[in-house]
This record gives sequence, structure tokens and C-alpha cells, in this order.
Amino acid sequence: MPKSDYHIGVISPEQFVAEHTLAYIIKGEMHLYDGSNNLMLKSGECGLARKNRLVRFRKEKENGELEKVFVFFDEPFLRAFHKKHQPGISKFQASETILRLPENTLMPNFIQSLLPYYDHGKINAAFADVKREELLIILLQAQPELAGLFFDYGIPEKINIEEFMNRNYQFNVSIKRFAYLTGRSLSAFKRDFKQVFNDTPSHWLVQRRLQEAYFLIKKKNQKPAEIYLELGFETLSHFSYAFKKHFGMAPTELSTPLKKIL
Repeated sequence: MPKSDYHIGVISPEQFVAEHTLAYIIKGEMHLYDGSNNLMLKSGECGLARKNRLVRFRKEKENGELEKVFVFFDEPFLRAFHKKHQPGISKFQASETILRLPENTLMPNFIQSLLPYYDHGKINAAFADVKREELLIILLQAQPELAGLFFDYGIPEKINIEEFMNRNYQFNVSIKRFAYLTGRSLSAFKRDFKQVFNDTPSHWLVQRRLQEAYFLIKKKNQKPAEIYLELGFETLSHFSYAFKKHFGMAPTELSTPLKKIL
């Protein structure tokens, strides 16, 4: 059986969580990484990824099968829900990017109730908001404190650009997205970046990723095919070209003792 992705909402093309996102694993495993922490979700488990965060995930089949559901809670939907239901809100205390949700007896039945409404992985639009509303009620009844997360519509505040970039350089997102996540306009981000790193964001990102690649291949004996995606390169050929241009050799040659970096 081929893998099956079911979703309500739009999946971000970047490693960026644009909206609060619930992931439920029906079959298989999902490994998630937020720059600091790793989390694995197995069959029957679900997690909630917070918006305006960076997350990389890797999926693994179970007995040849992989099936999962993604539900995205966008701000217009959340505002409409809040206006209708008026849930009590207190400040949400947890800071994790990905929250492992506790077992809930209602969740498996809810997930199964979704599946008849899907066509080629996308839910029928007439039912999308109705089913999201049902799911959000289930979540808030089980964990009322989640209201402080869902109904906080703030945007990222200005933060230390050096610390953020050194922690998140490996994520494959646009410069505009990095600017947003550090609480800056694109022009302010480029200006502050130049002051801190004395370089442009695009050039610095490539150099920083290549330095890490060199370390992982030379010192950790990792293979180029194992690391290029984790370092923010979209293709192995792009990574190999950039590596050779910078170091004067292909990454596969690095482990050869007679080769030296010029």
C-alpha cells in the first residue's frame, strides 16, 4: 500500500511551521527535529507543532505502510472559533516547538471519522471547518491550557540574530522567513546581519553549511547523501557542486588521505 497523506489546510513548502499543526500517525513513524530537540511519533500518537517555528521531519514506513493526518489551524479559523465559543484563556507556559499530546480516547475515532471525507488526500471543503472545529473542541476539553497557545495571535519579537542563525542555519527556509522569525523586516535583517557577521545572509548560510558538512564527513565519517538535506541543501548535486567549488574537491574525495584542502 502506498503512503497516504491526509490534510486539512496547506502544507508549507519550507521547513517552517506557518500555522499551528497537528500531526497524527496512523501507520509508520515520524521523526521531528526543531534545531535543539528530537521527537518521534509512532502509530497512534499525535503531536502539535507551534506556528512560527522551524521543524524538519523524516518519515519511516511500518511494514511497508505510511499513513498520517495533518490538520492546520490558521488564524482566521481560530479567530472565528474563539468568537463563537469564547474559551477561557491563560498564558501558555510550555516553550517546546513540538508538543507530544497525551493519549485521548476520542482521537482515534475522530481520525477515522475524517477519512471518508477525503479525496486524493484533501478533505472536502464543505466539511473542513466543521471537522477542525470538532477536533479543536476535543483538544481543549482534554487540555484547556492549549487555549493560551491557539489564541495568541502575536508575531515573533526582535531577538538576537547571531544566536538564532547559529542555531538554525541548517533549516531550508528563505531569507525573508529568517528575517520574520527574528522579528525584522527583510531590509533590517540584512542590515543587522551585515553588522554581526560582516557578510550577506545567502553567502554566510552556504559557507556555514559547507563548514559543517566538512566536519561531518571528515571527522564523523558521514556520507554526503546522508547529510545534505539536514544541512539545508535541496539536492545532492547542488551540495556537491558548492562543496567542490569551496574546498577544491568533491565531498566523496574528502576521506582520501592524500587530498589536501588548498
